[in-house]
Amino acid sequence: AATLLGRDGVSMAAGHSLGEYTALCFAGAISFEDAVRLVAKRGELMQNAGQQNPGTMAAIIGMADEALDALLQEAGACGIVQAANFNSPGQIVISGDIDAVKRAVELAPSKGARMAKELVVSGAFHSPLMKPAEKELAETLDTISIRDAEIPVCMNVVAKPVTSAAEIRANLISQLTSSVLWSQSVQAMVDAGVTEFVEVGPQKVLQGLIKRISKSATCAGVDTAEQVAAALGQA
Repeated sequence: AATLLGRDGVSMAAGHSLGEYTALCFAGAISFEDAVRLVAKRGELMQNAGQQNPGTMAAIIGMADEALDALLQEAGACGIVQAANFNSPGQIVISGDIDAVKRAVELAPSKGARMAKELVVSGAFHSPLMKPAEKELAETLDTISIRDAEIPVCMNVVAKPVTSAAEIRANLISQLTSSVLWSQSVQAMVDAGVTEFVEVGPQKVLQGLIKRISKSATCAGVDTAEQVAAALGQA
């Protein structure tokens, strides 16, 4: 669907975590074939890292950023724990050592969270526990042709538009152990003048997040060829 949509009229692209590879493919920074190779290798490396460094993740809903900092600091006495995903205001996922994440879930209601729930995952993604995967992903990226993006991609770890091939490579490596700054990335796109967002895929998860991040943004979703044609005004 993204290929059919084309880049005409698109000023910027972004993807959430794994979706960043789709955005980079759409922006012309990596080929479809290389993107498939990369995501397969990334998944393998993250699974291996999860087995080597067991960890978990949890959703924290309704907590202010300042309270989150205090929560992570206190729970950090039990091990590594950090924010893994800033999905939208008040919707954050944390990641780290099992004991530290469980402690954060226990403490969260007293810190103002409406809900705190451990997630069923195979590893502590977007945390330092994924460090073993970085070196091998870097080696795999060395075998891939990464080009300067034809349109800027607002990347997860920096929450700013990137076109440089060197920056893209560095950010993909860092993404394994760094927070996904999705809320900040969407806000950066809005601040840059983006007013319309199109989510490519079968669900509407990102549309919901975007609407919570920016009340002024308009969102649409495309999945089938017919929806792409409609989005292009060709239906």
